[in-house]
Amino acid sequence: MSPYEIAGFVFGVLAVWLTAKESPWCWPTGLVNVSLYIVVFWQAKLYADMGLQVVYVGVCIYGWWEWLHGGAGGGRLTVSRAPRRTLLALTIAGAAFATLLGLALHRGTDASLPFWDSTTTAYSLVAQWLQTKKRIETWWFWIAVDVVYIGVYAVKGLWLTALLYAIFLALCLLGLREWKRSLDAAPVPVAA
Repeated sequence: MSPYEIAGFVFGVLAVWLTAKESPWCWPTGLVNVSLYIVVFWQAKLYADMGLQVVYVGVCIYGWWEWLHGGAGGGRLTVSRAPRRTLLALTIAGAAFATLLGLALHRGTDASLPFWDSTTTAYSLVAQWLQTKKRIETWWFWIAVDVVYIGVYAVKGLWLTALLYAIFLALCLLGLREWKRSLDAAPVPVAA
């Protein structure tokens, strides 16, 4: 267990808890978390996860702005549902990306668990995109990904990170409940 993993653990729990509570502060907190995990995953030779953290740096900045200014009239974004067509396209794109990345990692690197690593990476990107748009379906993707991540990190001996993802899983259930409440409380638009 490295100091990077310990600090990443703390900032990760805080970031997901803030996300569940719909606080825009989840994004800068998440930025610290992903920066720490770039180092953790590099050391563990989980290169797809490391690359994902690099992408998350930009996503955290975008998500922060989107949550503050991406709503109606440039205001705060509210929880909504993703169109089914969007979910289907994201699911297919995630599978294609996972396959291509897994093959590249398997053939071109000394990556550990390249296909599991690439699949969790691909669907984390899907979940993260849905999260930046405050789509409630983000939580279902995060739940599925976190279940797999727990096993991957346990196999790699990253026990604190495996525990972190077990906590993330519990926080995802909280987030799903909280965002559903927000969605149910939102006024229904009236057709003109």
